[in-house]
Amino acid sequence: MKENVLDVLMYLFETYVDAEDQADSDEAELREELSRAGFHDTEIEHALSWLDGLSANNDLISHNAQTERGTRVFTDLECARIDVDGRGYLLYLEQIGILLPEQRELVVDRLLALEAPEIDIEQIKWVVMMVLFSQPGQEQAFSRMEDLVFEECEGALH
Repeated sequence: MKENVLDVLMYLFETYVDAEDQADSDEAELREELSRAGFHDTEIEHALSWLDGLSANNDLISHNAQTERGTRVFTDLECARIDVDGRGYLLYLEQIGILLPEQRELVVDRLLALEAPEIDIEQIKWVVMMVLFSQPGQEQAFSRMEDLVFEECEGALH
């Protein structure tokens, strides 16, 4: 089975999103559970590191009114890893009010931390949901994003 860090993160997210009482499991138990689920130590380590980065960066977010009027210019590295459709999707989420500018920056940071050579819209959706879920007071934005993700999935099946 070929898995990547996002697979581990998605497993954790789907497992613990509705089970907040279990979310306080210690790291050793979490590693053991992920190992039993079939994930390799390298991916587990990277995923836990990614989550640590999410927590650390959540603490650094501060709202700056100037960013609301600014235009986001993506760096060469960001353009190389996140294609035009992905960058457009991020800006779309910001325009419809799901992401605030500072949350967009956190999403971009966490996308790059995945270390995937290319990042597609499906990966962006999951990272956005994880970022919103990790922030207090973002329940409505998370719910809107969840609806958007699952509506698009249903539309693709027909």
